[in-house]
Amino acid sequence: MMHWLLLAAVLTLNGGAIRVSGFDAAHATPAEYPQLLALYVEPRAEQAPALLGRYAVEQGDLVFHPRFPLLAGVRYRAVFRPAEGPAVEGVFEIPAPTKLPAAVVTEIYPTSQELPANTLKFYIHFSAPMSRGEAYRHIHLLDEQGKPVELPFLELTEELWNPAGDRFTLLFSPGRIKRGLEPNREMGPPLMAGRRYTLVIDSTWQDGHGQPLAHEFRRSFQAIPDERRPVDLKTWHVIGPPPDGRQPLEAIFPRPMDRALLDRMIEVIDGSGHRVEGAITVDRDEQRWQFTPASPWKRGVYHLRVDTALEDLAGNKVDQPFDVDVFERVEKSVRTETKTLAFTVR
Repeated sequence: MMHWLLLAAVLTLNGGAIRVSGFDAAHATPAEYPQLLALYVEPRAEQAPALLGRYAVEQGDLVFHPRFPLLAGVRYRAVFRPAEGPAVEGVFEIPAPTKLPAAVVTEIYPTSQELPANTLKFYIHFSAPMSRGEAYRHIHLLDEQGKPVELPFLELTEELWNPAGDRFTLLFSPGRIKRGLEPNREMGPPLMAGRRYTLVIDSTWQDGHGQPLAHEFRRSFQAIPDERRPVDLKTWHVIGPPPDGRQPLEAIFPRPMDRALLDRMIEVIDGSGHRVEGAITVDRDEQRWQFTPASPWKRGVYHLRVDTALEDLAGNKVDQPFDVDVFERVEKSVRTETKTLAFTVR
């Protein structure tokens, strides 16, 4: 027999569990719980079994925890059957999650339509964080006939993502780019000067919420002769701004530079040796770097401080080409060096 003090039974859905408040659950035994409270999928056919789960008494209330999580968008009917009086029922539905817009490829750097045949990397930017561990299955490089280029990229087990998960770094195989290495001798470089290629990001790549991309993305480009010269700061054209305003400082490069490195490897230093705060923009196919100061310019001499690790599209650094002697000894300690370019605000 079931004996309890019935007050005013109330059914609620809380944290995926059904709770019955308003009666003294301590007067019911565990064997009686399934007769008291049951949960069904709505609408339910005649004689349809109740959902399986476990019962507990929590803070004096009888609580039913379904064995499997309740599904969003599905209606459920909970029924409480006291020994005396009518049954108490409640219909519940977990709202379907708001469907987020499908992610898209927003940009691929470098943006130029002409790239050196020894280009080292692409940066692929997305509108939302992407799933990981499957990047190389969704990226394809096609030749002029639309056929896939054989093994053009360095496929790393640890994919190269930024912390936000919305920028992927895609490296060409360095062994095929650097002359004198076995992959270069056996397979040749992945890009050949004078030919056109298309980088394809297919739409089956899923974002961080499991949704596929909104559409396929394609970027076509022409391969031009290799760029194997080091970056030479003497070839940069720096245009100083006028004083008492926030007009951008400009640095014009004779060839495109690595987009991601431009954000962190060039600084503006004032006459006292302090770093000037401001915002950076890059355009003209990564050949123009602009700096807008947070405060108006003051008259005087300033410097651009450039990290010598800054690279062009082919991995050539300041005063050091990428295609160095492959037998050259590698220093164990990597030193951070900078060079400066002066400009005057007057």
